[in-house]
Amino acid sequence: MKKGTYGLLAALLLVALFATACGGAAEPKECADDPLGCAVVAKGDTIKIGYAGPTQGEYSAFGTDISQGGLIAIDDFGEFNGFQFELVIEDTGGAPEGGAAVANKFISEPSMVAIAGHTFSGSTEAAIPIYDDAGFPMLSPSATNPSLTEMGSLVFNRIAFTDTVQGINAAEYIYNKLGATKIAVMHDGGAYGQGLAEIVKSEFEKLGGEVVAFEAITPGETDYSAPLAGIAALEPEVLYFGGYDADAAVLKNQMASSGLEGVTFFSDDGCFGQNFLDLTGENSEGTIATSLIPPTSPEKEAFDAAYEERWGDPPGTLSPFTWNGYDIVAALISVAKDVAIEQGGNLYFPRSAMVEGVRGLEGYNGLSGVISCDATGECNTTGPTFYIAEGGKWVQAP
Repeated sequence: MKKGTYGLLAALLLVALFATACGGAAEPKECADDPLGCAVVAKGDTIKIGYAGPTQGEYSAFGTDISQGGLIAIDDFGEFNGFQFELVIEDTGGAPEGGAAVANKFISEPSMVAIAGHTFSGSTEAAIPIYDDAGFPMLSPSATNPSLTEMGSLVFNRIAFTDTVQGINAAEYIYNKLGATKIAVMHDGGAYGQGLAEIVKSEFEKLGGEVVAFEAITPGETDYSAPLAGIAALEPEVLYFGGYDADAAVLKNQMASSGLEGVTFFSDDGCFGQNFLDLTGENSEGTIATSLIPPTSPEKEAFDAAYEERWGDPPGTLSPFTWNGYDIVAALISVAKDVAIEQGGNLYFPRSAMVEGVRGLEGYNGLSGVISCDATGECNTTGPTFYIAEGGKWVQAP
């Protein structure tokens, strides 16, 4: 060996010793072999799961509720080998541009292992390509547009029933249970609302019913009396709305004065929740909406008590996704613990293993049901339950 080689080896040894002394342990081989690399959590840092949803503005009830459910999952399962999981909550406003902005923020965080979300379909659709490129697995509680699992994404998964399932069930309920043969359909023009409305329209017509109107509204407005009056002239038996609670409430409050008194207002799981009841008061009476509220179990009862004790309201008050919010965070924690590698005082999470682990969830027992993902990321637990507003409360519909 040449004399100069000893000097080079000594220098490299000093660099390695210095790096180790400063906490810069070498990464495991699994990280070098993974084309997506690893999430790295240094000693003293937290293992981060990102929640992306609306936490401010008119749709904030959804984001608040889902994230509060997720925080209880952190309480229940958040410790691992001396490290603590953390739910990092970011506001998307429920909009596509907000979803993309939050996604870009999350992928810049080295200790972020997975994404609990996104919440709305439009926000989710905008974020999926960003997470796909970075290799961050997603598990959504509520993004139900059918097209999301048709994008070919390796990272997107969801536990909510799809809009296809919800829309078909809604059309069948209206036609078979309510006995209506003539309906009008409105929507908010969004990926979720319009997509769901189109499914209801198509399925209702297949059943033999007549759709006398199919109209979009501009979300966020305070007066929809003109389009409602136009629909009233067509004499529908049911008005179906695809969209969220704030706009649904405006429509319901203005139906009687627009000539639609006595017409049943029927909406989706985006309408269901306490916020709609608060915004409509006595006008809510008779409204029918779909919901994800799971059946009773000892685990659900324990969660319900913990949720109300911590946050002051019963679960399901703000949205129907409370239990899904808990389940997605708990399931992501479970996968992260399975793939974690501890070395040199740090934790490493190979991103490909995380992506494969979430897509490979099988038989995971959540509050909302058994979570098992198929090859496209459909991990659905249960179909919809129908609820009717009676006396200022949601009760299960016949």
